[in-house]
Amino acid sequence: MPGRRSYNDPCGIARGLNLVGERWALLVVRELLLGPKRFTDLHRGLPTASQNVLSQRLRELEQDGVIRRRKLGPPVGTWVYELTEWGYDLEPVLAHLGRWGSRAPVTSTAESSADSLILAMRDLFVSHLAEGMRGSYELRLGDDRFRAEVADGRIELIRGSAERPDAVVETDVATLWGLILGEHRIDDTLRSGHVTLEGDHRAGTRFIDLFRAPPMHGQAVDDPA
Repeated sequence: MPGRRSYNDPCGIARGLNLVGERWALLVVRELLLGPKRFTDLHRGLPTASQNVLSQRLRELEQDGVIRRRKLGPPVGTWVYELTEWGYDLEPVLAHLGRWGSRAPVTSTAESSADSLILAMRDLFVSHLAEGMRGSYELRLGDDRFRAEVADGRIELIRGSAERPDAVVETDVATLWGLILGEHRIDDTLRSGHVTLEGDHRAGTRFIDLFRAPPMHGQAVDDPA
């Protein structure tokens, strides 16, 4: 890897960090876990990364076989970036890192990307709260659409619209994060218009309540409800 920093250590951790340890590299992987994206979509998800640095990370990740670039067929005909099979192997690594990091204090005032929120929701899903629950839901976060299927204490949460959702939840990333963190109450956000619900309102509010953020490191753990 000419011109790139290396730990010069044969350990697998060090060799992995040689590939994805540069700033923004793992966040590029995060943004592609839910499917291919155009450069403009990637930059929208990582707005504080300069376009030059983002382009450099993409070139490096492509050279290393973590991502690939391909052209979509007609009528779209645009170029997108996507993870390779080897790149997708990083998903459990990022999931564990996300769970570990979610207990650290929040020091940034920037808004999370929609994809990072959805990935976090997968990990913050409380399965026992969904026992006996079955339903289909659609989340609308700006221009992004995500489909959730809940059944038998499990959840599938992926990109795309739901065909016949029991409830459609429309809001923004910051508001939904606030609900998960317990900073907002669903009734208040509905009255203010920051959240709108279509379909079965009871099902929609119960769906939102299926996600609970863990306590911060050093914070006392309350007895779960």
